[in-house]
Amino acid sequence: MSLPVLAAVALAFGPAGVRPLETPGMPALPPSDTLTAPPVLENASREPRTVEVTLTATPTKLALVTGVETDGFAYNGQVPGPTLEVWEGDRLIIHLRNELPEETTVHWHGLHLPWSADGSPYHPIAPGGQADFDFVVPEGTAGTYWYHPHPHHRTAYQVAKGLYGAIIVRDRNDPLPQMPEKLLILWDNRFLDDGSVDLPERQTLEGIVDFENGREGDVLFVNGQVMPTIPIRSGEVQRWRVVNASAARVYRLAIPGHELLHVGSDGGLFEKPVPTDEILISNSERVELLVRGTGAPGSTATLQDLPYDRYIPQTRPADWDRPRDLLTLAYADQEAVETPDLPSTMRVIEPLDTTEVSARRVMALTQGFINGKTMDLGRDLADREPRGHGPPVPSAWLQLPGTGQERRPGAVPELAGHRERAQARDRALRRAVRRLPREVDVPLPHPGSRGGRNDGSARGPIIHVEVRK
Repeated sequence: MSLPVLAAVALAFGPAGVRPLETPGMPALPPSDTLTAPPVLENASREPRTVEVTLTATPTKLALVTGVETDGFAYNGQVPGPTLEVWEGDRLIIHLRNELPEETTVHWHGLHLPWSADGSPYHPIAPGGQADFDFVVPEGTAGTYWYHPHPHHRTAYQVAKGLYGAIIVRDRNDPLPQMPEKLLILWDNRFLDDGSVDLPERQTLEGIVDFENGREGDVLFVNGQVMPTIPIRSGEVQRWRVVNASAARVYRLAIPGHELLHVGSDGGLFEKPVPTDEILISNSERVELLVRGTGAPGSTATLQDLPYDRYIPQTRPADWDRPRDLLTLAYADQEAVETPDLPSTMRVIEPLDTTEVSARRVMALTQGFINGKTMDLGRDLADREPRGHGPPVPSAWLQLPGTGQERRPGAVPELAGHRERAQARDRALRRAVRRLPREVDVPLPHPGSRGGRNDGSARGPIIHVEVRK
């Protein structure tokens, strides 16, 4: 049995792979909640509406596969790192200490903040160094985010070694009622026989395949665990915040036999809940779901990653088309509870005015290039005002060159953070790419949100993105 399979068995069944015994005639024990939530970073500040925390990046030994220790990296000694939790409008002060043997940064993925605090490759922190970040979390930005390193050419490496964690920005007037809340950080990895993280050199065959398809792992983790269990009562509703911290894997999440309510994405809560049988979540993306306990008492269900073909045919993984199990949803053998009422409208999202624009930019994305250029830290930035990730871009449109077909901004529903609309346009893109052997313009929903094949890993027709700001 391989190391990854042993890890799955140990975590799913407990020590030695043995289930606890049940006494005949006695009521069944409620299912155990084996999903471990990362602890929330402790606030060192006593000032009102101020959160002050410390993150330390260190080398560490990780128990990711059974029987061996893996050399990895960790924030505050754990993987995933502790959760950073704040309220809209809070002042956030973060002290980052780098005890790694190499440069690093910490990027606050999705937050709208000053460029100097964004943790970009332009602001590396040397080994033994420290950086202090101080900014205000804007009002109206409640949602789920995450943090991770962003050093030049070492981002995927350091995340694969274990550096990642979640950020939750809360709204004091959250429109959703109180309910059990779960944080699910999805992360995949792969390991060599000695338990070390498999990170091949670029010039090797494995390294070339990783470059072509993006690095995927054959072990899928939820909060650093393999196949944990979440208990639920029939009739209960749970709020799940899901983060895709995988380098390249695009998840199609589904719980067979259950309809999900998609209530939020990178831009926070939607205007209205969207019922769906599955959720597509690309790398670095976040979604919020309401999971309703519609199963029978005592039954179980499984959260699965369904097949999603984003690969180059010549290097497509052999097992890409099989579902992968992520966790077990275990129903308590108890009477159903009353299902809470859910709002039909969670917030009002005003349509964006696309009649006037101040700039027009076209980005042609190809394998490793933007507009025919690679990343250059020395490139002159004087022609723009640098900022971190912000809210979704104000407007974008779909244009099919040479066909005469064009969807003007007024005819295309605004994204406003709505992932389901982005998915619809992503499907339209894939149909267009199959038909046209030429360039296709597609909308870019969000600077940090990549859907479908637009993830920097697929060759084929050049993708032009037209962003209006």
